[in-house]
Amino acid sequence: MRVLIIEDDRELAAWLQETFEKAIGTTDSVGCLDEARAALAVSTFDLVVVDRRLPDGDGLSLLPELKALQPQPATLMLTALDDPEDIAAALDRGADEYVGKPFEPAELIARARAVLRRFFLDKGTMVQVGNLRFDVVHRSAFRDGEPLLLPRRELAILELLIRRVGRVVLRESLEASVYGFDDEIQSNALDSHVSRLRRKLREAQCSATIKSVRGVGYLMSAQ
Repeated sequence: MRVLIIEDDRELAAWLQETFEKAIGTTDSVGCLDEARAALAVSTFDLVVVDRRLPDGDGLSLLPELKALQPQPATLMLTALDDPEDIAAALDRGADEYVGKPFEPAELIARARAVLRRFFLDKGTMVQVGNLRFDVVHRSAFRDGEPLLLPRRELAILELLIRRVGRVVLRESLEASVYGFDDEIQSNALDSHVSRLRRKLREAQCSATIKSVRGVGYLMSAQ
C-alpha cells in the first residue's frame, strides 16, 4: 500500500512518515494542499492522512477531490480540532476516520488499519495465489498458513503483483509502489528486489511464480 501524509509540522510529518512506512507501506509526506494535489496527480495512494489546518487552507477542502479520484483512497483526518461539530463536519464531507491530537501511536495505526479494512471490505482483504496468501490490510504474507517474512520493498512488490494477479504490472507502477518521491532509484534496483523475492518464494516452496515480461514489467501467476 502507499500512503500520503499532508502535515505542515515538519517534525510531526517526519515521525508520521516513518511510522506509517513501517506499519502500512511506502509513505510520502507533503506540507500543504498544493503539494498534495501535485502528488495525487502523479501517484495513486491507498490512504491519505490529512491535517485540518494547513498553510494554504483547510484540509477539509481536499476531501471532495479525494472522493472523486479513481481509484479512490481512504481518508483519515488528523487534527487538534476535536470539537464534536468539527468531527461531524469532517465525516459529513466524506472523511473515513477522524483522529484528534494528541494521540497514541498504537491507536493511530490501529485506526488507520481499521479504515483500510472497511474500505477494502468489498474488494476482499485476503488475496490468494496457489498456496501463497496475502493480507492486504496488515501487509502479511503466508505460505500454507506459515508467515513469510520479507523486507519492506520486497513486500511492496509482492503486494502489488498479487493484487493484480494474472495481469502484467508495469515497471513504472512497481517503482511507484516501492519507492517514495525522495528515494533515489538505481537502474537495476527493481530487478534486484524482484530477483530476491523470486528466490525467497522458491525457497519457501510457494506455488506462485513471478514472470518477466521483457521491457514491460512483471506478472504473477500460480504454477
